[in-house]
Amino acid sequence: MMAVNRYRLKALAERGNRGARLAQYLLDRPDRLLGTILLGNNAANIAASGVTTLIALGLFGDLAVAIAGGILILVILIFAEVAPKTMAATYPERIALPAAYILYGLAKMAHPIVWLVNKFAGAFLALFGMRAGTKSDSLSPEELRVAVLESGARLPKPHQKMLLRILELEKISVEDVMLPRSDIEAIDIDDDWELIVDQLATSHHTRLPVFQGSLDNIIGVLHLRKVLHLSQTSGFNKEQLKQIMREPYFVPEGTKITQHLLNLQNKRRTLSLVVDEYGDIKGLVTLEEVLEEIVGEFTANIPSFSDEIQAQPDGSYLVRGNANIRELNRRMTWTLPQEGPKTLNGLILEHLEAIPEPGTTILLSGHPVEVVRTRGTAVEFARVQPAITQVTQASDECPQ
Repeated sequence: MMAVNRYRLKALAERGNRGARLAQYLLDRPDRLLGTILLGNNAANIAASGVTTLIALGLFGDLAVAIAGGILILVILIFAEVAPKTMAATYPERIALPAAYILYGLAKMAHPIVWLVNKFAGAFLALFGMRAGTKSDSLSPEELRVAVLESGARLPKPHQKMLLRILELEKISVEDVMLPRSDIEAIDIDDDWELIVDQLATSHHTRLPVFQGSLDNIIGVLHLRKVLHLSQTSGFNKEQLKQIMREPYFVPEGTKITQHLLNLQNKRRTLSLVVDEYGDIKGLVTLEEVLEEIVGEFTANIPSFSDEIQAQPDGSYLVRGNANIRELNRRMTWTLPQEGPKTLNGLILEHLEAIPEPGTTILLSGHPVEVVRTRGTAVEFARVQPAITQVTQASDECPQ
């Protein structure tokens, strides 16, 4: 009864299995269940001991009592304790469901005695600050993670990864998955009309933010499908472009992904602009990027991860400074720190506390990282070597 899987039992009960319903009813009050089981168990053991003593005295005298007691201990241990309880722990459902019918009846019959015993036991436990009652079956996120990992062949690996990613969402904010400000493709409404039309025709995205003068002054979001329809009409101009723009949706940088996903669903949006505490644009988040945190990378013909990291013949990787650290860790199975800066450039600058010169090398989570090229105040490219521990381990495995 105690070893049975509570969630499988609940599923069986919901399907109408009477044994599962009875077992679930009994397990809702473990103190009553244990009281019934132990009452029967102790009554049986004491009765067996008394009967054995009487038989031994009647047949063989006082000397046989000790021998009979030793034999009884072995019989009870083997046939009443170890063997049946091992079998029940190995096949809990097969034993618990039929046993629930008997235990339910015994619990009803022995209720007055069990109630009295539990009252005394509860008073004794209260002396130590404990209280008997219902047992909670709720699982913490860590326990759920362990349950998913131990599901084994019952749950396909892709499904395991998706469930684990869902459990990780509470730890992720929009700042972790956003496209940084420097990579946002947007339209300046003050540009020449020919330049805007060319930008619309060559864009890789279906939705583009529109700003006026500065990227911090976003005035709308443009859906290129609507633009395509209007472009077929005569007199297509900036005024018509402004009329089909949708009001931008802004989100604070610290918003958790789970909350943001609900907000996008409620507002029927697929694109949001991330702002910092001063209201300045910090990045952009699309519904696709949020979903990728759950299901993995989508295939798309736009600049992608392969443009940010390139494998080199010597086993190192040439990485753009604006590459997202979480994405690098996930794709490359690295363990770069994710608590602070979100990009490789930010991580290098935080570690050095200065703007590095090309050729500067530092060690980040075991990876030698060399600054290859800088642009202004940012690292444009860095060379990341395999972790030193991995290299050492590989050399140790090589035959001498």
